[in-house]
Amino acid sequence: MKDVWSLSRRHFMKVTGFTVGMGLVGLNFTSKAYAKAKGYLTDRLAAIYKHDTEMKYRKSQDNPAVKELYGHLLEHPNSHMAHHLLHTHYIDRSATVKALKEKGIKLKI
Repeated sequence: MKDVWSLSRRHFMKVTGFTVGMGLVGLNFTSKAYAKAKGYLTDRLAAIYKHDTEMKYRKSQDNPAVKELYGHLLEHPNSHMAHHLLHTHYIDRSATVKALKEKGIKLKI
Protein backbone atom coordinates (compact mmCIF):
# COMPACT_ATOMS: atom_id res chain seq x y z
CA MET A 1 0.00 0.00 0.00
CA LYS A 2 1.26 3.44 -0.93
CA ASP A 3 2.11 5.72 1.96
CA VAL A 4 -0.55 8.41 2.36
CA TRP A 5 2.05 11.12 2.98
CA SER A 6 4.34 10.29 0.05
CA LEU A 7 4.15 12.77 -2.82
CA SER A 8 5.27 12.46 -6.40
CA ARG A 9 7.70 15.09 -7.59
CA ARG A 10 5.07 16.60 -9.87
CA HIS A 11 2.49 16.86 -7.09
CA PHE A 12 5.08 18.37 -4.75
CA MET A 13 5.96 21.02 -7.35
CA LYS A 14 2.28 21.86 -7.90
CA VAL A 15 1.59 22.25 -4.19
CA THR A 16 4.79 24.22 -3.59
CA GLY A 17 4.21 26.52 -6.56
CA PHE A 18 0.62 27.21 -5.55
CA THR A 19 1.65 27.90 -1.95
CA VAL A 20 4.47 30.27 -2.91
CA GLY A 21 2.24 32.05 -5.41
CA MET A 22 -0.50 32.42 -2.85
CA GLY A 23 1.96 33.79 -0.31
CA LEU A 24 3.49 36.31 -2.72
CA VAL A 25 0.49 37.71 -4.53
CA GLY A 26 -2.49 36.64 -2.51
CA LEU A 27 -5.14 33.97 -2.84
CA ASN A 28 -7.46 35.94 -5.14
CA PHE A 29 -4.89 36.46 -7.92
CA THR A 30 -3.55 32.90 -7.60
CA SER A 31 -7.05 31.44 -7.83
CA LYS A 32 -7.81 33.50 -10.95
CA ALA A 33 -4.53 32.50 -12.59
CA TYR A 34 -5.18 28.83 -11.82
CA ALA A 35 -8.74 29.05 -13.17
CA LYS A 36 -7.54 30.77 -16.35
CA ALA A 37 -4.82 28.15 -16.95
CA LYS A 38 -7.24 25.32 -16.29
CA GLY A 39 -9.79 26.88 -18.66
CA TYR A 40 -7.16 27.21 -21.38
CA LEU A 41 -6.08 23.58 -20.99
CA THR A 42 -9.69 22.37 -21.01
CA ASP A 43 -10.43 24.35 -24.20
CA ARG A 44 -7.23 23.08 -25.84
CA LEU A 45 -8.05 19.47 -25.01
CA ALA A 46 -11.60 19.85 -26.35
CA ALA A 47 -10.24 21.34 -29.59
CA ILE A 48 -7.81 18.45 -30.04
CA TYR A 49 -10.53 15.85 -29.53
CA LYS A 50 -12.89 17.76 -31.86
CA HIS A 51 -10.23 17.89 -34.57
CA ASP A 52 -9.53 14.19 -34.10
CA THR A 53 -13.18 13.23 -34.61
CA GLU A 54 -13.39 15.37 -37.77
CA MET A 55 -10.35 13.77 -39.43
CA LYS A 56 -11.05 11.80 -42.58
CA TYR A 57 -8.55 9.06 -41.74
CA ARG A 58 -8.33 8.53 -37.99
CA LYS A 59 -6.16 5.42 -38.24
CA SER A 60 -2.95 5.34 -40.26
CA GLN A 61 -3.74 1.90 -41.69
CA ASP A 62 -6.85 3.39 -43.38
CA ASN A 63 -4.90 6.16 -45.12
CA PRO A 64 -4.63 5.47 -48.90
CA ALA A 65 -1.12 6.98 -49.04
CA VAL A 66 0.10 4.56 -46.37
CA LYS A 67 -1.60 1.64 -48.16
CA GLU A 68 0.11 2.62 -51.39
CA LEU A 69 3.48 2.96 -49.67
CA TYR A 70 3.22 -0.54 -48.23
CA GLY A 71 1.94 -1.91 -51.55
CA HIS A 72 4.83 -0.53 -53.62
CA LEU A 73 7.82 -0.32 -51.30
CA LEU A 74 7.43 -1.74 -47.81
CA GLU A 75 5.68 -5.04 -48.71
CA HIS A 76 3.75 -5.46 -45.42
CA PRO A 77 3.79 -4.13 -41.84
CA ASN A 78 6.85 -5.28 -39.87
CA SER A 79 8.66 -6.41 -43.02
CA HIS A 80 12.44 -6.13 -43.14
CA MET A 81 12.25 -3.10 -45.46
CA ALA A 82 9.64 -1.36 -43.28
CA HIS A 83 11.78 -1.93 -40.19
CA HIS A 84 14.91 -0.71 -41.97
CA LEU A 85 13.32 2.50 -43.29
CA LEU A 86 10.86 3.45 -40.53
CA HIS A 87 12.45 2.47 -37.22
CA THR A 88 15.07 4.52 -35.43
CA HIS A 89 17.79 3.52 -33.03
CA TYR A 90 18.89 5.29 -29.88
CA ILE A 91 22.54 6.26 -29.57
CA ASP A 92 23.71 7.39 -26.14
CA ARG A 93 25.88 10.47 -26.65
CA SER A 94 25.98 11.65 -23.04
CA ALA A 95 29.61 10.55 -22.55
CA THR A 96 30.71 12.64 -25.56
CA VAL A 97 28.77 15.67 -24.32
CA LYS A 98 30.25 15.28 -20.84
CA ALA A 99 33.79 15.05 -22.27
CA LEU A 100 33.26 18.23 -24.33
CA LYS A 101 31.92 20.10 -21.30
CA GLU A 102 34.93 19.03 -19.23
CA LYS A 103 37.19 20.52 -21.92
CA GLY A 104 35.36 23.82 -21.46
CA ILE A 105 33.42 23.75 -24.71
CA LYS A 106 30.00 25.38 -24.37
CA LEU A 107 27.19 23.57 -26.13
CA LYS A 108 23.82 24.94 -27.17
CA ILE A 109 21.41 22.18 -26.31
